Amino acid sequence: MTSQTDQLHALSGVREGEVEHAELDNFEHGFPPGFGPGGWGILAYAVALAFACFQIAISAWHILPSQAVRGIHVGFLLLLSFGLVANFRAKSDAGRWLGWGLGVLGFGIGLYQLIFYADLILRDGDPSTMDLVVGSLLVILVFEAARRLMGNALPIMCGVCLLYWFFGQYLPSPFNHRGYGFDQIIGHLSYGTEGLYGVPTYVSATYIFLFIVFGSFLEKAGMIHLFNDVSLGLFGGARGGPAKVAVFSSGLMGMISGSGVANVVTVGQFTIPLMIKFGYRRAFAAGVEATASMGGQIMPPVMGAAAFIMAETLGVEYSAIVQAAAIPAVLYFGSAFWMVHLEAGKHGLKGIERRLLPSPIKALRERWYLALPLAVLVFMLFHGFTPLFAGTIGLALTVGLLLGAGVALGFKTTALRVIFWVGLGLISGVLLRNGMDVRVVAGIIAALLLLNAFTLGGRNTLVICRNALADAAKTALPVGIACAIVGTIIGLMTQTGIGTTFGAWVIGLGKHSLFLALVLTMILSILLGTGIPTIPTYIIVAALAAPALEQLGVPLIVSHMFAFYYGIMADLSPPVALAALAAAPIAKENPDKIGWEAMRVALAGYVIPFIAVYSPALMLQPGDPMSDVIGFWPAVVYAVFKASVAIALFGIVAIGYLFDRLSITERVLAFVAAVFLFGEFAYSDALGYLLSAALVGRHWWAVRRQQVGSPA
Repeated sequence: MTSQTDQLHALSGVREGEVEHAELDNFEHGFPPGFGPGGWGILAYAVALAFACFQIAISAWHILPSQAVRGIHVGFLLLLSFGLVANFRAKSDAGRWLGWGLGVLGFGIGLYQLIFYADLILRDGDPSTMDLVVGSLLVILVFEAARRLMGNALPIMCGVCLLYWFFGQYLPSPFNHRGYGFDQIIGHLSYGTEGLYGVPTYVSATYIFLFIVFGSFLEKAGMIHLFNDVSLGLFGGARGGPAKVAVFSSGLMGMISGSGVANVVTVGQFTIPLMIKFGYRRAFAAGVEATASMGGQIMPPVMGAAAFIMAETLGVEYSAIVQAAAIPAVLYFGSAFWMVHLEAGKHGLKGIERRLLPSPIKALRERWYLALPLAVLVFMLFHGFTPLFAGTIGLALTVGLLLGAGVALGFKTTALRVIFWVGLGLISGVLLRNGMDVRVVAGIIAALLLLNAFTLGGRNTLVICRNALADAAKTALPVGIACAIVGTIIGLMTQTGIGTTFGAWVIGLGKHSLFLALVLTMILSILLGTGIPTIPTYIIVAALAAPALEQLGVPLIVSHMFAFYYGIMADLSPPVALAALAAAPIAKENPDKIGWEAMRVALAGYVIPFIAVYSPALMLQPGDPMSDVIGFWPAVVYAVFKASVAIALFGIVAIGYLFDRLSITERVLAFVAAVFLFGEFAYSDALGYLLSAALVGRHWWAVRRQQVGSPA
């Protein structure tokens, strides 16, 4: 059976290698393919492999202190970041020598945490001159790496915070602080656990990197093709099928990726041309893909990197974050699906001919085993295992599937292949029952590696695995550097207490109107997110506003999710709209037009957080007013129903279509009904339901009369 990728190429008229990729101003959302020219590329590839192997070893065996792990992790980030940027941008070997020299210096600074680990603990709070020199160089290199990878916005913002840290004592009250010496600031920033080596860096060095490797191996194993074949088979023939395929496929891809813009340039290179060919406007087609791809950051079980930081910051199990995100994520993708359904009806867009589509049942029957690592990951997360251990075992299973396929190719008969897979499955089952000792798992992987080395297909499989490791290391760079530099803001807040000032302002505003406090937080998230990535946006807003929202009665996880959601929505919101910028070259359309269309399609993403604040049961959190009346689980059902109706109303407002095109008056009334449903005042729900029922009933009756009265 041809893969979904082949189907999309054939249907969209785009051949492999012809698709244009987004040319962003920086490397925030990934480097170009490869590792650079000649020997420089080989060097970068080798460093990437070493980086990935170190991280996997650290995940499986805790052989180094946490502070040393963070230092070496940042050292690898600096080494590979400066090296790759030099490989791709330098015009001469001299420029590459300079870039790699800075990288080696950064790696040496990372090793400083390991070599002088005991000494640094003994002189904590009283750094030596060498400590201050090394710490200052670390700050400079992290800022410069962030500038080269992500542009000027984030380093400038963190630089302003650094200036305030040094000179804030000269500002008027209440914005001033007591003043801190150079040694206090550098010591706190470069050697503590609340600065550059803070919680975000710890999460980057453990969970985030491991799950990036996990997603990379799943991609190499063919999971994307399975997801896309199933999506195309299920929805390709429906009304407006190509757009529904894009939403569903991106939602599935988001389960293992957690990277929005990366999804745009992988899934979107096929789905956007396909949508355009079947009648969708270019801006709308790109907006659909951008919306669906950004939703990957809120789609369990992997979600975006900020979800791991959220769990670590709140001190809760990662499964609690997954549970809170599950229903809103389904509503988000359901809303995007609803939007494209309405748009297709409005313009009379048809689906793809059934004969051209792959069979989803056949795809699942042939490649169902690819879903096993994801199923094991979900099982372990919800049965008390840590994300680190669950991710390690999930990665081992994925690698085992890849290596096992390489070994099986060497057998000449089907019987031997069946015996091999059954035997490997039995061994895995025994391991699962006996607690999955990582040492035994590593031994099995080593044996499979050895077996693969003796066959041609096996050696090709080893190359695929090697490339997956190197690509994962390259993918982790922007995320890791963002986690490191945002430690500047965390360090500032923990040492100066400036976050308390902003929090008091939000609390003061919220005493008069919680809605206004939420709007202020939303605007702050979107404004920050237009210039910096989702992770630092979430960290900044969560540190500033989430504690204040909690004091106003908003459950803690809901307040953090509120900040998380709008950090994601910023990538869809003009004027920057990075997801739209990534989709623009593929759609050959203006990024601003795509951004406005994406905002329209992603309307649910803008309203779900508000609904969750007033109805925490939507995120399976306590404190929902309806829980006291009808009980917790009935309150969850009611919250989902209420949110679904509100989202459906916002959809018909945005598209202007239900059973037929809506008049301006009907759209205004639908908007009012939707506002009633996500508002929280006397009789708001009842008014919303009555108005929406009357509107839908009247519209249906008018369309029916028109159809009956029209000539056959």
